[in-house]
Amino acid sequence: MADYYQLLGVSRTASPDEIKKAYRKRARELHPDANPGDAAAEEQFKQVAKAYEVLSDPDARGRYDRFGEAGVGGASGGPNLGDMFGGGGLGDLFDAFFGGQGGGGFGGRGPAGPPRGQDLEVVADISLEQAVFGATMPVTVRTAVRCDDCGGSGAAEGTQPVTCSECNGRGQVQRVRQSLLGQMVTTSACPRCGGLGQVIASPCRTCSGDGRVVTEKTYQVDIPAGVDTGSTLRLTGRGAVGPRGGGAGDLYVHIRVAAHDRFVREGDDLAVELPVSIAQAALGTKFLLPTLDGDEEIVVPAGTQPGREFVIRGRGASRLQGRGRGDLRVRVRVEVPTKLTEAEVDLLRRFAEGRGEHVHAEQGLFSRIKSAFS
Repeated sequence: MADYYQLLGVSRTASPDEIKKAYRKRARELHPDANPGDAAAEEQFKQVAKAYEVLSDPDARGRYDRFGEAGVGGASGGPNLGDMFGGGGLGDLFDAFFGGQGGGGFGGRGPAGPPRGQDLEVVADISLEQAVFGATMPVTVRTAVRCDDCGGSGAAEGTQPVTCSECNGRGQVQRVRQSLLGQMVTTSACPRCGGLGQVIASPCRTCSGDGRVVTEKTYQVDIPAGVDTGSTLRLTGRGAVGPRGGGAGDLYVHIRVAAHDRFVREGDDLAVELPVSIAQAALGTKFLLPTLDGDEEIVVPAGTQPGREFVIRGRGASRLQGRGRGDLRVRVRVEVPTKLTEAEVDLLRRFAEGRGEHVHAEQGLFSRIKSAFS
């Protein structure tokens, strides 16, 4: 595919408004209704649509500017226009940018049906332990579910929805109008049935003819090991149901991991500070370090410096997109005492003198009194 900016005829510094304006112009020129039977124009139209899809999205545009088509999946072929615009095809693509309706005969749709329900979103707060090892936890959402009294049809007991007489069940009406491109057939939702293709003479009292009611629903969600704040899980078909028996949308669970009192996550690794005294750092010691997997023995060798890092392999977070786990990084923090007894001061002063190190000469109160009576 050619350069996306060249396809739209704009510079690489073009503003979003300039990109949108250029796309509208190119789409009018190349739309299949304006070029009937021209396969080359139709292919160009698809390429222009793909270019606009990428350049109108700031994130996608940034990836394209850095990596070209490889950064936006361009190498896999042309855009799926049905996916881009809810399955409506190129006719709906035309609608989305010109405020009118797609031309008849291209991207036409069959009989209408109940629309799909809305997608829902919820935030799941989890602990670091749950993020590292995975968990199953409940999430509660307020959603639309099928009305049990009418079975989702929206019609009162003993009645059924009837075919709309205005659109004959198609949910759409067509109109012919003249334009600069010639005669165009436009399609719009039927105003009588709202695009459903059916009308209800006796609505269900429970749901008022909608076929669904709003309630709270709880789902058990499997949290995979390795998730982190910002991860999103998609539960297909767990969103709101559509009106009058329409399919359910999806539920998106956004993960938020609580801060831990000891461990900090660094990608797939965990980090923890190990406080040691000056004497322990100088002479060496051993610790039993509590980890998420149990106690681990840490040997601190003599002469350990502040900031030294000990790595325990395979004790970090699970790798979400791979095998195994990261590492646990134990970082030494040497703690300098702030309150010393007179005996401790005396010991440290003699230690410094023996090493030829200059220290503060001021004596404590007890030492000054002791010196006065010597």
